[in-house]
Amino acid sequence: PVMLVELFFQVACVSLLLPGGQGRVYPGRKKPTSFAVERRRVGPHVCFSGFGSGCCPGWMLSPGSGQCTLPLCPFGCGSGFCIAPNLCSCPDGEQGITCPEPPGTCGEYGCDLSCNHGGCQEVARVCPLGFSMVETANGVRCTDIDECLSAACEGLCVNTEGGFVCECGPGMQLSADRHSCQDTDECLATPCQHRCKNSVGSYRCSCRSGYHLHGNRHSCL
Repeated sequence: PVMLVELFFQVACVSLLLPGGQGRVYPGRKKPTSFAVERRRVGPHVCFSGFGSGCCPGWMLSPGSGQCTLPLCPFGCGSGFCIAPNLCSCPDGEQGITCPEPPGTCGEYGCDLSCNHGGCQEVARVCPLGFSMVETANGVRCTDIDECLSAACEGLCVNTEGGFVCECGPGMQLSADRHSCQDTDECLATPCQHRCKNSVGSYRCSCRSGYHLHGNRHSCL
């Protein structure tokens, strides 16, 4: 039996070397294509792959220089700052993938999650300009502030969501400061047949000698 095993092994080896053997190797045949993306560094944190060049993993474009110099810390650095991919420098001098949040940074109304540059951190909850934080039966809400209670409109004040606008009455128009009102000279539109005299907020028509004003207060007879 040992002799038969050795003989079978020798025949198998010879078949690999013979031209007609199944183990024949063709010198010109390429290696099988790998599905892994080839990636090589071509610059400062810039990598080239089959899809073109771009920032290497863990880096992104810096808004100031346009180069791949901004590291990414996906877990956020809290009160610290990102110094390298997945590495934060914390106020206490420690380094790690994130930094512990100091107590009491959110204030009495809690925190909102703010995400930027691939990292997230909790920031104090605030309301947009023109809104105030009010505690209701359904929790804390941002409600519109009625600026007309303190706005200095010369005419009519109209409260809007997050602000206010001033409006003027008939015959008046809003000044460039958007608060005060100025008279509109209606006579510029020649509403009278003969003569027109402007007044604050209004105007009056009159006729030349030999005519009298019609009942419509504009035409002359």
